[in-house]
Amino acid sequence: MESRAILVTGGAGFIGSALIRYLIEHTDHKVVNYDKLTYAGNLLSLRSIADKPKYHFIQGDINDAQKVQCTLQEHQISLVIHLAAETHVDRSITGPKTFIDTNIMGTFVLLEECRKYRDSLEKPMAKLFRFHHVSTDEVFGDLGEEGLFEEQTPYAPSSPYSASKAAADHLVRAWHRTYGLPVVLSNCSNNYGAYQYPEKLIPLTILNALQGKPIPIYGNGQQIRDWLNVDDHAIALCKVAFEGQTGESYNIGGWNEKTNLEVVRAICQQLNQLIKIKPVGVEDFSSLITFVDDRLGHDSRYAIDATKIAKHLGWKPQESFETGLNKTVLWYINNMDWCAEIATLASDQSPAQLRLN
Repeated sequence: MESRAILVTGGAGFIGSALIRYLIEHTDHKVVNYDKLTYAGNLLSLRSIADKPKYHFIQGDINDAQKVQCTLQEHQISLVIHLAAETHVDRSITGPKTFIDTNIMGTFVLLEECRKYRDSLEKPMAKLFRFHHVSTDEVFGDLGEEGLFEEQTPYAPSSPYSASKAAADHLVRAWHRTYGLPVVLSNCSNNYGAYQYPEKLIPLTILNALQGKPIPIYGNGQQIRDWLNVDDHAIALCKVAFEGQTGESYNIGGWNEKTNLEVVRAICQQLNQLIKIKPVGVEDFSSLITFVDDRLGHDSRYAIDATKIAKHLGWKPQESFETGLNKTVLWYINNMDWCAEIATLASDQSPAQLRLN
């Protein structure tokens, strides 16, 4: 494959950093990481590739049209993979404006600057350009007890977060239909793995358990999510970005439906086996599980049908939930320095905001 210059927005975040690490370690592409470095972005997640000549970092806001345009032109970008977004549902409930500003307006600015940039290119370069928008299964809303989300499933977002992502998806499709901007889209299920911000369910459970703190679970813990290892997702994103059909969307899932309670209990079981000296007063980590009031508008089940990406692009997840979770638990145990820095950055956040996935 010919080497390209790729712009990854939100590349210091959880999924973005996994994608960049994969691109730098396994391809010859030049990668430009464009990230605002909010609370969820951390360059420590990219320490292993930070000095590579193919990697470039730019601190910037996707709402800064001039900076976006300068970045596109200076680095002669031919592929944009757009991951920059506010993502935490609880934060969207307590402070929705940031989600509107970043996820909707930021996507609009990025699309407009990409459209202008592509229109300025010579025909061969313009033909090569494409825009990959990375979204979430939460745009489809509450699935119910049966069925799977397909690419044609109607949108029915439940939270300010998922509504803002749904709006961004619609903008991307509109810029393709109206202006001919070559786009592909992907909607993923719940990601987990190394370097995930500790307000999310799996790292929060691990870190709270290791400190002997309560492990909070919303409601009765029977909410079902489809779990996808972030490294599998990074490979899938490359498949969609490079090989996906223009104008199409692809659902990316792990085929791993688990209740939140199942996930937490599995983590506690692994920690019971791995940690010989437990916190004072803790004999079994599952004793720390604490049920708390349910989230407002909490969807009961998400589940992805990933048949299309398997059939058309040849991708399927390599990690089972059991193997992926084991690697994740071990990573957090062995990387407490990263966790400590994240905790310092998050020290001014309220416990309610840092609670659950």
